[in-house]
Amino acid sequence: MFRNLSPGAVGIPANLEQSLRYAKIGGFQGIDVPMGEARQIAEKDGVEAVQEMFSNAGIRMGSWGLPVNWRGSDKEYYESLARLPEQAEFAAELGCFRTATWVVGWSNDLTRQEQFDFLVRRFGLIAEILADYGHSIGLEFIGPHTSRKSARYGCVYTMDAMLAVCCAIGTGNVGLLLDAWHWYTCQSTITDVKQLVAEEVVYVHINDAPKGVDVLDQIDSVRDLPGATGVIDLVGFLQALDEIGYDGPVTPEPFHKGLNAMTDKDEAARTIGDALKGVWKAAGLDG
Repeated sequence: MFRNLSPGAVGIPANLEQSLRYAKIGGFQGIDVPMGEARQIAEKDGVEAVQEMFSNAGIRMGSWGLPVNWRGSDKEYYESLARLPEQAEFAAELGCFRTATWVVGWSNDLTRQEQFDFLVRRFGLIAEILADYGHSIGLEFIGPHTSRKSARYGCVYTMDAMLAVCCAIGTGNVGLLLDAWHWYTCQSTITDVKQLVAEEVVYVHINDAPKGVDVLDQIDSVRDLPGATGVIDLVGFLQALDEIGYDGPVTPEPFHKGLNAMTDKDEAARTIGDALKGVWKAAGLDG
């Protein structure tokens, strides 16, 4: 696995060239690919020009954003789905084979069965198209009790529940976007991670939680930098991922007001990069 930067997730607005620069400043090994800009460069100078930007910087490709409006109406869904083959083909030409999205796992209107069926149906078609081009898709469950406690019907807000969706889809290229925050707040364990196989993890987010707050009272938008508090066992989390052979991106997503407010974005990149490198080293990982 490798340390990956998604600039927008840490409050750093950046184009592709800037993202590569920030990754180098922060000691990251990969970045997520802004597909719109990458396509513009490729249309002008060829796919090789984009690939050379990455190779010249010594930076890997993390993931690309899923462009399908799977949450929308049938019309919106199928219209965006029709464009997916072309987008997946382009991503494959670039050499980026991971995409992901987050999933709200509760509802006031849809029963558990209806929610489950909806996810399997919508992502089943997406996964079939992605499989044709060699892509995997990661689905992120949202763990905090505070986010779902007022909903009538809970459904997919734990690691096991999302894995059940992946299994029901059955295409072999659907797994988890495994976020340490949601893993912690849904009260999963290190053993749960060790019981995964590498193919069941497509993408990873990493962050820490504030001290002095019960796990059931944690608020999704109130997090901390990786390793800042030690509330989440990130060392054990990373070691477990390494043990199962996960080889993909590990991306900070701390929703940290102080980091986001930094006007010196070089310093912001160094700050988040150092935080991630700290838990990386503590876990005994290379790089």
